[in-house]
Amino acid sequence: MSTDTSTDFDLLKSKNEEGGVDAMLEALVEQLRAKRQPHQLFEALKMQVRQQMALPLQYTEQSDDLTDEQREQLENGLLEACREVGAMLLKDGQIREGWMYLRPVGDREAASAMLAEIEPDDENLDDLVEVLLGESVDVARGFRLVIENFGICNAITTFESQLGNHGRREQQAAAGLLVRHLHHELCENLATDIGRQEGATPTGESSIRSLVADREWLFNENTYHVDTTHLSSVVRFARLLDDPETLRLALDLTEYGRHLSTQFQYQSDEPFADNYPAHAIYFRGLLGEDVDQAIEYFGKKAETVDQGEFGTLAIEVFVDLLSRLGRHQEAIDAAIRLSPADARPLGIAPSLLELSQRAQQFDQMLDFCRQQNDLLGYATGLAYHAAKK
Repeated sequence: MSTDTSTDFDLLKSKNEEGGVDAMLEALVEQLRAKRQPHQLFEALKMQVRQQMALPLQYTEQSDDLTDEQREQLENGLLEACREVGAMLLKDGQIREGWMYLRPVGDREAASAMLAEIEPDDENLDDLVEVLLGESVDVARGFRLVIENFGICNAITTFESQLGNHGRREQQAAAGLLVRHLHHELCENLATDIGRQEGATPTGESSIRSLVADREWLFNENTYHVDTTHLSSVVRFARLLDDPETLRLALDLTEYGRHLSTQFQYQSDEPFADNYPAHAIYFRGLLGEDVDQAIEYFGKKAETVDQGEFGTLAIEVFVDLLSRLGRHQEAIDAAIRLSPADARPLGIAPSLLELSQRAQQFDQMLDFCRQQNDLLGYATGLAYHAAKK
């Protein structure tokens, strides 16, 4: 080893002699930052925090007997260390390791911003998808990467297998991406087919409805222009959407589905058994078009669909539709009148409490809970009723 006093080791020794352990640890931290050695830096930062608190530099099972205030101070110091080291690793492209340190910090917004600076490539794509989508750091971007790099088939599988446990906003973001992607692909494929058969590719047409109008020959001999199972799945996912622009694209997709050969118009579960026509009624209702027709159609389904075969899906769809249309009082009435007392909610419709909050009236909920001998529900309703006064 060199005896030059400018070496890192000699600097640490001199700092320790001149300023003690505090000065030596500060020098060590600066060295490791400069050398970009994140794992060693984390250990150094941990020692620095413990030194500042007059704790033993290394944790042992017997070493820490902390007050609540000291424990909070130690935890905050360690979280700051995690934040710094995680950021360093992300900037150096080490995505999984960086997130390992950032996960305890819980600042997904900051992590998302740092990951936004990383361009996907063959080396990091899997790690990006795992952290963005699997760890819910930025579900929309992670799902977009799946579509762009692995195709819509994989994206649909991912939606089915991973998005069920995510919040509605994240599900909506992913469903919107699928709708826009499939709509764009279908419009391109239709325009290409029209150009091949008519000798001129239509320009300026951005809707499926206009492309297929007066062109029934597009569907001769059971022809289709996108995978019909993908179409059915994406239309089903689109029920989650609230955004009018994307809902219109979903409605446009149903127009294509209705032109397909009957063998490709796959039956769905009630109340959407008549797949594309039923979804078209639903989407138009959400868009404020033919609202009465939508309420009548899905109200009748809620009344008549066999619960033994299909469960309470038709009821929840109807209650949710009413609530999304701003008819919260009607939604409460329908939920109380139609829902079996022992039914386990599917999570499609808002709960009776949520509906009561939206309607700003709790009397029906309180009466219903009394009838059902539901003490917990009754107490919850009382609490929210008191809070709104």
